[in-house]
Amino acid sequence: MKVYTLTGDKGTTALVGGQRVDKDCTRVEAYGTIDELNAHIGLLACHLRQSPCGDIDKVIFAIQNKLFNIGGYLATDGTDPDVPVYGLDEADVRLLEERIDAMEAPFRGFILPGGCLVSAQCEVCRTVARRAERRIVTLAKEVHVAPLVLQYINRLSDFFFTLARHANATQSIPETYWTKNQ
Repeated sequence: MKVYTLTGDKGTTALVGGQRVDKDCTRVEAYGTIDELNAHIGLLACHLRQSPCGDIDKVIFAIQNKLFNIGGYLATDGTDPDVPVYGLDEADVRLLEERIDAMEAPFRGFILPGGCLVSAQCEVCRTVARRAERRIVTLAKEVHVAPLVLQYINRLSDFFFTLARHANATQSIPETYWTKNQ
């Protein structure tokens, strides 16, 4: 089977199940942003292999798989509110919360993105996760979206914020705080 099918040359794509939609529809924007987030996480995983951040690479691998599940769910036609999000449950949200709690440091103000390479890439992942969340909220105004999807993506952006701070702390890189008058 070839990678190119020629079926999308006129600006449409197929959802899971075969329904054709415009490539700029709300649903495609939502699962496309999840795909983009997963690609950024892949880059983060490469950086993590060369950084002392503990066993976080296993968590990253699990997150990438969960995002594929979410992308597949969002790529369905959305007419059946009983369709589950395969491979995603409340325990996945709790795992993110546990990891956040284990890494969290006191929050003293708004922190400028940057520091080490891992931290900077975590911030990119955080912002793309926030955009994915906004796209999914928009989609949820049109069709049913399982609340667990929004909960997971919301917690995921918090995870990346905390991991960014943890990566800098692990490498003894001080945080740079936003100052209003500069």
